[in-house]
Amino acid sequence: MARNSKSETTSAQAGGASDRTVRGGASHLRSDGTASGTDTQTGSGLAYRIKLLKTEEPASFNSSMLTGIVLVLVVIGLVMVFSSSSVEEFARGNALSTRFLRQGIFALIGIPLMLVASRIPTRFWSSSVAWLALFFAMVLQALVFTPLGVEVNGNRAWLNLGVITIQPAEFAKVALAIWLGMMITRKGEQLRDLKNFVIPIGLPVAFVLGLALMGKDLGTVMVIGALVLGALWFGGIRRAFIVGATAIAVGGAIFMAAVSPNRVARITSFFAGNCDYEGLCWQTSHGFYALARGGVFGVGLGNSTAKWSWLPEADNDFIFAIIGEELGLIGGFVVILLIAAMGIMMLRVWKESVSPAGRVITGAIFSWFIFQAFVNIAVVLGLLPVLGVPLPLLSSGGSALLTSLLAIGIVLSVCRETAKHDSEVAHRQPTARKTR
Repeated sequence: MARNSKSETTSAQAGGASDRTVRGGASHLRSDGTASGTDTQTGSGLAYRIKLLKTEEPASFNSSMLTGIVLVLVVIGLVMVFSSSSVEEFARGNALSTRFLRQGIFALIGIPLMLVASRIPTRFWSSSVAWLALFFAMVLQALVFTPLGVEVNGNRAWLNLGVITIQPAEFAKVALAIWLGMMITRKGEQLRDLKNFVIPIGLPVAFVLGLALMGKDLGTVMVIGALVLGALWFGGIRRAFIVGATAIAVGGAIFMAAVSPNRVARITSFFAGNCDYEGLCWQTSHGFYALARGGVFGVGLGNSTAKWSWLPEADNDFIFAIIGEELGLIGGFVVILLIAAMGIMMLRVWKESVSPAGRVITGAIFSWFIFQAFVNIAVVLGLLPVLGVPLPLLSSGGSALLTSLLAIGIVLSVCRETAKHDSEVAHRQPTARKTR
């Protein structure tokens, strides 16, 4: 991460003072806080740490707005996880919701991780580290089928590591985003050939999706598929290839639903409109009741009745129903507006990015977040059958929150690189005019 050691000189204040020198050596400190000169003892690691702690790169409107929106959503999520899980946790004999405590711990880890990731250059994410991340994610996914794997509601998608339980597919989402950014950028025009598209791009993606399919987690498969298609679209891949990939994804989702009797029953009853209240539609019906009881203004924070063991997954897949009940139509609408604003900021980052890899990564993460949020809210509103997809940044789930914040940090990294580039261009223009 160390920069060129060639010394730089900067204009001083009115007195015209020279660069600051470090006592006891010949090294200098540039205006951005990184080391230069001949003192090799500082090393690239120290220079990088200084860079993380202090920078004069401008904070753009996009990065400030995106960071603020994400932090607001995380806070709302923590409050609603605490509210929606408190009753069941108390019934288990816990004085305080352990789900809330776990979510809070992951938030305390994830927010600094997001800020650190935002300081790391985009070229780091689009380098060979992408291969390592993808390999690591595949290994974690494969471990699900070992004795470490945990099956919940028929889906084998979690790893029990003793201290914590994680969902490897969440790490696969981030790994795929940065890996696709690297591959699409490096291959470039070669991807216009079908063979060069299928082998380097299609096979690794198929392997990740295959592991998720083996775990029978249809919701996760759909979200990963949307992420991949988004990366291909924003990466400028030929439309014929995107259409073909979409057809394969839809066919795979239909096949996966068809081989599961429970999913077939849910889907057919959903479209037929004769869902059994005490059976398959118990969760959906009580989600409707919660939203209806909330009305426009809600029953007040903490006053939900659906969370009294009436609504399964109240703090996870159906947390939006609790938001609608306690905060009303207004609260639910504010959450939707915040998610939409987050998507708009990501699109602005994508549009203004000067990095081809950064554009692909941002497009992939945008597709992931917006598609997942759409599916979750659509399920709660009864527009889609129940799929088991959490609401990003709001639903309980430590690994999901951690990886989501890491993904936002990578988008902020792309945004910061754009702001730095624009600042350098702006500083060069007056100099160019003076030399004319």
